[in-house]
Amino acid sequence: MSSTQSNSSANVTFVRPATFFINGFSNIPHMKYYYVFLSLVYVVTLLGNSFIMCIIYLARRLHTPKYIAVFHLALTDLCGSSAVIPNIIDTFLFDHHVISYEVCLANMFFVYHFMNMQSLTILVLAYDRLVAICFPLRYHAIVTKTAMFLIIGVMWSFSVTYFSVYIGLVNRLSFCVSNVIDSYFCDYGLIYKLACNDNSINIMMVKINFGLLICTPLILILISYFCIALALLKIAHGAERIKAMKTCTSHLMLVTVGYIPILSNNIAVLTTPINPNTRLINNCLTQTITPMLNPIIYTLKTEEVMQSIKELYKRNKVNTTKRMTFSRRNSKQKNQV
Repeated sequence: MSSTQSNSSANVTFVRPATFFINGFSNIPHMKYYYVFLSLVYVVTLLGNSFIMCIIYLARRLHTPKYIAVFHLALTDLCGSSAVIPNIIDTFLFDHHVISYEVCLANMFFVYHFMNMQSLTILVLAYDRLVAICFPLRYHAIVTKTAMFLIIGVMWSFSVTYFSVYIGLVNRLSFCVSNVIDSYFCDYGLIYKLACNDNSINIMMVKINFGLLICTPLILILISYFCIALALLKIAHGAERIKAMKTCTSHLMLVTVGYIPILSNNIAVLTTPINPNTRLINNCLTQTITPMLNPIIYTLKTEEVMQSIKELYKRNKVNTTKRMTFSRRNSKQKNQV
């Protein structure tokens, strides 16, 4: 009897709010200019990543396992930005701060899922460079199109399953004090702090998430580049060594742009007192600027992509000239008749 009463009382005290209130970027002057800036960033991200995907799709020389991963990175950058920036503009520029509980969890899922896919794809590109430089004779046997599609499929399966469980744990929390989220999106780390029941599992999952999905890929990337450095030292000719190093420059820039801001933000929060608005803006810029820069890095720093762009331009120019010549001939024949 007592156990029944305790269960019923637990059900009574459990509170799941119908909505959350997104309250980030409060008391910051001239924030409308920031939202306009984010709109421009989103447009550049859309155009840049769409452009790099079109180039990879159209250029046959880029139909390789490496550029399958690059295409996937551009796709996840595009989706990740679409999960963040339009919602920020809608929430703060148009004052739609109230978000339903279900939509909040869905937004949280897509933001974290695509951030994770970006991180894992950069790790896959590091694996590609590791095999290409350390095992050049076996590269085409190890890194095949089938293997790359399989790796990407496993990544998606893992990420979807992991974040379904990760975000599903929010449903065990009771929100009986506040439903105000002091962030620009449904931030898991702030939502579990609003709970008035036991949130120890959620705290543990946040720590696991940081270690497994941010630190572990970075450590594996550093290990891969340590192995690459050892392999480069064994190359006798300096010209060949420089040529091999050049193939890694674009990826190293991706690692720098993708991981250093995230790590510096987390270290700053843990070690020094930081204004909440400063933290939010830093995190927001990290999530939005990186997807914009990735296609620029791969367009300007990769000779294969630049050469493919030139070939496609020349091909398009030749086809346009042929069409114009053909139309002129037809018009002349019609005039003669």
